Amino acid sequence: MIGRNLIARNLEQATGFKPCVLTIGNFDGVHLAHRRLLRAATDAAGNAGLRPAVLMFDPHPSCVVAPERAPRLLTSLEERSELIRGEGIEHILIQPFTAELSRLTPEEFATKFLRDGLGARIVIVGENFRFGCKQAGDTRTLKELGARLGFEVQLLETVRWRGRHVSSGEVRKLVAAGDAGIAARLLERPYAISGDIVHGHGIGSKQTVPTLNLRTDAQVIPARGVYITRTSDLDGARRWNSITNIGYRPTFGSDDVLSIETFLLDPLEGAPPERIRLEFLRRVRDERKFESPEALKAQILRDVGRAKAYFRRLKGRDISL
Repeated sequence: MIGRNLIARNLEQATGFKPCVLTIGNFDGVHLAHRRLLRAATDAAGNAGLRPAVLMFDPHPSCVVAPERAPRLLTSLEERSELIRGEGIEHILIQPFTAELSRLTPEEFATKFLRDGLGARIVIVGENFRFGCKQAGDTRTLKELGARLGFEVQLLETVRWRGRHVSSGEVRKLVAAGDAGIAARLLERPYAISGDIVHGHGIGSKQTVPTLNLRTDAQVIPARGVYITRTSDLDGARRWNSITNIGYRPTFGSDDVLSIETFLLDPLEGAPPERIRLEFLRRVRDERKFESPEALKAQILRDVGRAKAYFRRLKGRDISL
């Protein structure tokens, strides 16, 4: 018997999805526009007595059809799946994207996946949705196919936030530029990266302030600089307000490897974490070279003061990012 919250890795594993309300996409970042699609699918499924489901692809289609244009991803498949299920989606098909799949015509794709494979009764997509070989199909094509193949098509308008077109590409640009605050608005949560704690050079504990040094496999790293952050164990059991520097340590001679160093504003009780998740709340300043370790330490303490004031304001306004 197929239960709720199933993740299928091919059509054969997704037979229990039928019948369903389906939305389709890569959902990288699971941002504001994605969430509206997911919520629309969940609402429509509830009204129709169907299962809400998602079809997404791995790897990103660009990796197959245009590798030189393949984007750096904001979220792993596991992160995406968790966020998608958090919006009430019961079933997710992570379909392997192959050269063979990329050659399917819009009609072949709709027949194989939407009608036969997933038993979609309602398909909900954004108004700029494209599909099929060389993206030959658009929403008009999808509606025509739906009328022939037996599914309804619902369209959502392009989502904007204060004039910005909400998209994964826009979020990538914001994160890469260090605009953590606006990125969080488009994501409806802070942008975050995770990884292992590794040993640094030991300079911080001796000459400035002790830090946790993060090694991450994240593909999109915020721009060099200092950020107000929130740090947690990966299981979320412990959380700390923090401040983080991303850069090449110019005061001590530039390294070849980018470092991500976090200073916790709250006491570290218990054993130091082995793996952490960093949420980027706001950018404080650029990374720069100081004339001495003492001058750097003084600036870090000023940065800490700004971060503490930020968290006090959040607490006073009862806001959780």
